[in-house]
Formats: sequence, C-alpha cells, structure tokens
Amino acid sequence: MTRRLLSIALALLVLAGAVFAWAVWRETRPAPLLAGPDPAPTPALLARGELLARAGNCMACHTARGGEPWTGGHAVQTRFGAIVSSNLTPHASGLGGWNAADFHRALHHGQSRDGRLLYPAFPYAHTTRLTRADTDALFAWLRTLPAVDRPRAPHQLRFPYNQPLALAVWRVLFFQPGEHRDDPLRSAEWNRGAWWVQGVAHCAACHRAPGWLEGPGQALAGGLMPDDAWWAPSLRDPAEAGVQDWTIGDTVRLLRDGRNARASVAGPMADVVRHGTQHLPEAELRAIATYLKELPREPVARDDEPAEPRLLLLGARVYEQRCAQCHGEQGEGAWAEGAPLDGPWAFPSLAGNRAVTQASPINLVRWVLDGGYGPGTVAHPQPWGMPPFRSQLTDEEIAAVASHVRQAWGNRAGGVSALQVQQLR
Repeated sequence: MTRRLLSIALALLVLAGAVFAWAVWRETRPAPLLAGPDPAPTPALLARGELLARAGNCMACHTARGGEPWTGGHAVQTRFGAIVSSNLTPHASGLGGWNAADFHRALHHGQSRDGRLLYPAFPYAHTTRLTRADTDALFAWLRTLPAVDRPRAPHQLRFPYNQPLALAVWRVLFFQPGEHRDDPLRSAEWNRGAWWVQGVAHCAACHRAPGWLEGPGQALAGGLMPDDAWWAPSLRDPAEAGVQDWTIGDTVRLLRDGRNARASVAGPMADVVRHGTQHLPEAELRAIATYLKELPREPVARDDEPAEPRLLLLGARVYEQRCAQCHGEQGEGAWAEGAPLDGPWAFPSLAGNRAVTQASPINLVRWVLDGGYGPGTVAHPQPWGMPPFRSQLTDEEIAAVASHVRQAWGNRAGGVSALQVQQLR
C-alpha cells in the first residue's frame, strides 16, 4: 500500500512538473497580436492618450537624470540589479518601428515587439487592465513626441535573473494577463477609482510590500522603493498614508495641489503630483479618492522603542538650533507673514504629523539629508522647500533630531540610529 501511494505521489509530482514546464515554455512564445489598424490620431484620442500618460507618470521612469524626456536610460534599481528603461519617442531606437498592436501586446502581455519578455519593472501587471482603445490612445500620443535617437542600454541584472527562463518562471508564478472587471456591489465612482489605482496609475507598484521573488505581495500595504531609497507608506493604515478618515475633498486637494490642511507631499510622490495627478479632471480624482477612502484598515506593525535619553537630549539641541525657527518650538508649524493658512508658504506642523511618525523613519531621514520639496502646482506654483542638512550634520546628529521629532510633543514612534542614517546617506 505504501509503495502504491509513493508511486501515485511520484506520478503526480512528475505530472505537475510537466505542466509547469509547459507553462514556462508557453510564456516564452510570443503572444498573439490583437489585430487592427492604427487609429487616426484625432484630438480626442490624443487628449485621452496624454491623460493616461500623465496618470501613469510614465515620463518619470522613461527619463534619465539630465537626459531628454521620454528617451529612457533611467536605471530602475531592484534587489536583483538594475533594469534600464527604454526610449518611448517615435525614433527607430524607440517606438519608431512599432504599431498599435505591438504596443498593446507590450502593455497587456508584457512582451516586446519581437516577443521578448519584459521585466516587471515595466508595470504591465497593472497596464494589462487597459483596453485596446486605451493603449491605442496612449500609443497615438507617444507618436506625437519629438523623435530622439537613444539606443536601449542593456540591463545590469545578476545571474540567474538575467536569463529569459528565469523571467518566464516568474511570469508563470505571478503574472496573468487580464482586464478590469467592475465590482457590481460597488458604486460606479468606486469602480472608476479602482480602475485608475489598480491600472494605469499603478499605485501598488510603489505602495506595496513585495512578496517572494518580488511577487505582487500585499497591494497598497507600503514598502521600500529600492530605486529611490524612499518608503512608500501603507494606504491601508490611517496612521501611515491611509485616507479612510479624510474627506473626499481632502484627498482631491492633496492629489491636485500637493497639499491640504492635513498633509503635503514630497520625494517621489511630489513627482507623481507634479507630472501626473494634478492634470487629472476633478471627477477622476474624486473617483480615486472614493476608492482609497474605502480601502480596508490594516494597521502596520510598529516598533515604538524610545531612543536613549542622551540621543534625545542631543536631538532637542539640534532641533532648537536648526529647525525651531520654521517648524516652531513645540513642532506647531508656522506660516510666513501675510500668507493664508493653507497657502504655499506654510511650514508644516511636526507635532501629530503622521509623516514623521511612520513605522519606517526612512522618509524623515531623507528629508533631513536631502531637503523636502513639494511639487509646483497650479494652486501652489512656488511651494516652500526645506534645505538639505547632509553636509551640516553628522549621522549621529541627524539620528538624534529625527528621534527627537518622532518622540516629542506627544508623537509616538521608534528612535533612529546613526547606522540607519549612514546607510541612507
């Protein structure tokens, strides 16, 4: 009886292996093209394409620092090496030889024009939800960009992650082409917001905790952004970046103006607002806000271990010398003379500010090191900025003032060590 069970188990194991091998082989085959001619570039189609490009903030990844916009060359850092973005202009080194069907296959199936598998740093796990009409609009708008010659640079990935077979295995485990499906139990506005957040805006690409082998992980639950060494806080926890307790108008203002009476954006999120969300119609922003407001509440695990008294004393002195003149002696914030309370010249309050009491201190340390700058928007074209202190403060001083801010005036968050600062410097 035992031999028979072992034989059955072995046969099932072989069968499962064969099915998996077939699935991997299938992933290496070019997906069929969705036939159809390239649509005429009407004003309505181009406007739709530009809106989608802005919502996805595509330019951020497809522009190297100091390079021509949209020409690629930006090295997206991952745990497995760097993935270099491609040229999206209509030059022969970019999308010059592509058609709308090729482009749809890239966004829907994650395969290049020649059938080559694309790495998921390109967010096809999200853009797969776009319809052919959406990808046609985006492609048509990209065709209006000035053609710039910039050949694709090779990726810098470690073995075995640089092998097509490894990428095919990843896709079998974690990727399935799909389309957006409305939830019939939800409102039309909520479903519209879900389409933006889960699709072209790909919020979960940053606001997630990656799973095994960089799998999807917990969507919108927050996580480290290796490309920028910033922390994307959880959108499921109101103590992090969740907006469950905000009004719809508060969230709309943050996404449109870069600030509201509760918060302001900086770091990578400032680019999202500057290049992306501020250009969306208010109806779409309200849909996004509706979806985010109804996310389930899931508290983030926190370590609120207090810092050493010696470090807090040093931090209080640094704060008095460097920070109090703008943020107030009690972290109450301040406004420039004559500016409205919600105006562009506000110095944010630090007391009770969830941006400085997040479970991870990474963003606070980055602000002290490199400064904090909000996005220029229509409402606030000249936002006030915080200067960098990288060259003025030691690692211990930055750790001390960060710990002080996280534990003063009723704030409750863990201390920061000089080693953490050194690793981010």
